[in-house]
Amino acid sequence: MKVLVAMSGGVDSSVAAAELKAAGHEVVGVTMRLWGGESDTGCCSVSDVDDARRVAQQLDIDHLVFNFSDDFDKHVVAPYVQAHVDGITPNPCIECNRHLKFDRLSERARLLGFDAVATGHHARIEHDDEGILRLTRGADDAKDQSYVVHMLDQAELAYTMFPVGHLTKAQVRERAVELGLRTATKPDSQDVCFISKTGGRETFLGNRIPFRKAEVVNEDGSPAGKVEALELVTIGQRKGLGIPGGGPKQYVVDVDTPNARVVIGEEASLYRESLIVDKVIWSDLRDIERLLKTSDVLVQSSAHGNAIPATVEIWNEFSVRVVWNEPQRRIAPGQTVVLYDMTNTHVLGGGIASAKK
Repeated sequence: MKVLVAMSGGVDSSVAAAELKAAGHEVVGVTMRLWGGESDTGCCSVSDVDDARRVAQQLDIDHLVFNFSDDFDKHVVAPYVQAHVDGITPNPCIECNRHLKFDRLSERARLLGFDAVATGHHARIEHDDEGILRLTRGADDAKDQSYVVHMLDQAELAYTMFPVGHLTKAQVRERAVELGLRTATKPDSQDVCFISKTGGRETFLGNRIPFRKAEVVNEDGSPAGKVEALELVTIGQRKGLGIPGGGPKQYVVDVDTPNARVVIGEEASLYRESLIVDKVIWSDLRDIERLLKTSDVLVQSSAHGNAIPATVEIWNEFSVRVVWNEPQRRIAPGQTVVLYDMTNTHVLGGGIASAKK
């Protein structure tokens, strides 16, 4: 097969390319140039592009660079900024996967005649007993990335390869050392690539939108303090609320953007019995019919969070209500919510936490 491998300059994608070549595939590496602004972290720096290029040289494969900066601005950066204006919590890395790696890149790969696109994500693609493609957790529980690639449907799963999904992170690094790859000991990227460590989120957003002051109130509406930037406040936040210390810990339980108000309360006020999830994408649409009969699922709401037992009420193809078996802390609107089967192995689908109650 002719495979285009997305090479970010990290060890996982480096070994992914090496594994595919060793398996006899015709491999070409590609690095996407996404963010042209200041960057001292993440996977968009000039040094990352150079690392990918030099690994490709070590593996004796061709290396391309695609400039998708306009798409990145449109589908990742602009929505990230707008989400803060709207009082919701964005997940830019997932949107990058959705719109760049598994949309724009796959589209380009097809035009160039590639049979598949591969990435270094720690996830697996398997066939179940009925021959349906299943997105499955990676072999390394601590590094599993099925949550961040949950948006792949049957057509996209059929065109995608995860060559390191069957390996632990330690095994990936061992393989890189054996091959003498320059990325063997390179640390993992942890942060949003366009938010620099020096400036941070406040500086990034402050250069793009005006911040609004907001009143901080208790649940009964009584005043409690003020914040200088409503756009920087999120559900569950405890610090930076301009309220006096002492007494029970107070958390943000609601962000009232239209009225520029932040509502605070004790931790118990954060707990909810259910959650509405919109913009749902299913791994296989036949799972909707199955869940109408047996609605038990496991629900994960952060990249490395625990999967929590719940039942799911199917409203329509794109919206569901998750009803927790036991009340859970409120998930901030805008966050990604992924449904797994009861074995906690296969992704069923996922969407976006709604602000609706």
